Amino acid sequence: MTPHDPHDPEPDEVSWDLGHLIAGAGDPASAVDALLGEARRRADAFAAQYAGTVGELDGPGLVGAATELGEIKELVARAGTYAHLSFSIDTADPARGALLQRVEEKRTGIETALVFFQLEWAALPDAKAEELLAADGLGFVRHHLVTARRHRPHLLNEAEEKILAEKAVSGRSAWVRLFDEQRAAIQVELEEGPVALETAFAGLYSPDRDVRRDTAGRVSAALQPGLRTRAYAFNMLLADKATDDRLRSYPHWLASRNLANEATDESVRALIEAVRGRYELPRRWYRLKARLLGLGRLADYDRMAAVTRDEERVPWHEARELVNETYADFSPELGAIVRRFHDERWIDAPVRPGKRGGAFCSYGSPRVHPYVLLNYTHLRRDVLTLAHELGHGVHAALGAEQGIFHMATPLTLAETASVFGETLVFGRLLERAPTPESRLALLAESVEGSILTVFRQVAMNRFEHLVHTYRREEGELSVERFGELWAASQQEMLGDAVEVTEGYRTWWSYVPHFIATPGYVYAYAYGQLLALAVYGRYEAEGEAFAPRYLDLLRAGGSRSPEELGRIVGIDLADPGFWDRGLDLVERKLDAAEKAAREAGHAC
Repeated sequence: MTPHDPHDPEPDEVSWDLGHLIAGAGDPASAVDALLGEARRRADAFAAQYAGTVGELDGPGLVGAATELGEIKELVARAGTYAHLSFSIDTADPARGALLQRVEEKRTGIETALVFFQLEWAALPDAKAEELLAADGLGFVRHHLVTARRHRPHLLNEAEEKILAEKAVSGRSAWVRLFDEQRAAIQVELEEGPVALETAFAGLYSPDRDVRRDTAGRVSAALQPGLRTRAYAFNMLLADKATDDRLRSYPHWLASRNLANEATDESVRALIEAVRGRYELPRRWYRLKARLLGLGRLADYDRMAAVTRDEERVPWHEARELVNETYADFSPELGAIVRRFHDERWIDAPVRPGKRGGAFCSYGSPRVHPYVLLNYTHLRRDVLTLAHELGHGVHAALGAEQGIFHMATPLTLAETASVFGETLVFGRLLERAPTPESRLALLAESVEGSILTVFRQVAMNRFEHLVHTYRREEGELSVERFGELWAASQQEMLGDAVEVTEGYRTWWSYVPHFIATPGYVYAYAYGQLLALAVYGRYEAEGEAFAPRYLDLLRAGGSRSPEELGRIVGIDLADPGFWDRGLDLVERKLDAAEKAAREAGHAC
């Protein structure tokens, strides 16, 4: 079954309706411009009323100012989300690219008009700020205001902040867009013809090693034509971030990300070191996998190979119903939200030329539902991806109750609901597995999912650390130096269990997180281990856990990560927290080894 299987055309018809973002207006571009026009008018009026007077506000005055600021942010969010999602499904369309650029430019103008508010708020004496934060009616923005003050040591003056924001449009944002367009244009030449990168990756799951080796070679060849351009874009963004960090007095390259994530440097360091200290877990799995595949040692292109001949293909309608039923069985309220994603066209599922790769859930306005982008290729892992992104979706839908300032969590908690939902669906798939072989195949996918989400993401964090450090200390990186640092960070995780081939040295160049969101990747490991701990509470408590879990989702980002964890009985301040999460990953590995023995494999 191919991504466009004529026997299952349904995914090709699953496209989202973005009209909700622009209130069903006629011409989308004109509607987006109208939203931004209104936002700009209100931003200018806001500045005329409040600039230079934030320190003179009383409690009701701060509530009124924050309410209007939220309304402006909501208008900008709707316009920006529309442009981003429209561009995501066809990055080769000049009109969509032009709209996205226009939105970025106008949004920057609005943000510069409002930058005074954050600066004046951060500059208030602590006693005055505490007095204002105690005001009635401020719950919708209180945590946001508390968090904003933590950035005080890294803020510049108003003129400098405006210059940086204005220059980002033709600087950082432009380089990110160039990388996205270059990546989306990559075509892998397979025997049946050129295909998108995500489609080609399916060959790495083949049980046939020749197919895997050939696929990896073709992917490496496809990455070559634009490699130097992508490397140059990365170099410029590394330099841009180094400049920002220097101007803002951040002590190291990850400090700004940690602050945005409401995570201390110490807690992030503890997470990274805990995961690196357990690198023997992925090595143990890959040694077992080599035996299952009859190989002396895996190569990098063998890591995702199917360990059995159980290659279930899942039609879209089966994936949809399985995920819907699983969410509904856990919570009818969540099930109803998930069904709306399908019934009301909140999902875009098919693989298309020019479409952004991977999968994501996007939400920016509490007044408009979330949207999910997939590249559905009928593999069983795509079912888990659907479950994962819908986890983000239900989190966003419930968190919308908190309003524009608090609907989203920091990145460190953003994966909680997605991994939890994926784990629920994985359990359902495991229950219906008809044979030891199919059970082994599922457990293998689950173990590998944890390796990818925890260990590989930390290895990628190490790659980022190496390239950011090199750029600051040594200067611009060559393509070859990028490859060396990528191979070194991967080899540290893989040890002697996996051979890192020469072709794999360029595979850093398709990872968008390095470009658009520096430092993002460790949040996957953080979120996975947190979500596994939350799921452990569910296993211990059963149905009684569901109401507290929904309370967690409804809280959005209205509290600190530690406070949110306490809702479901999780202590994020516990020094042993990360190791207990890693113990749960090891438990999966134990189960996979047992399943291998039951399936008749010598382990």
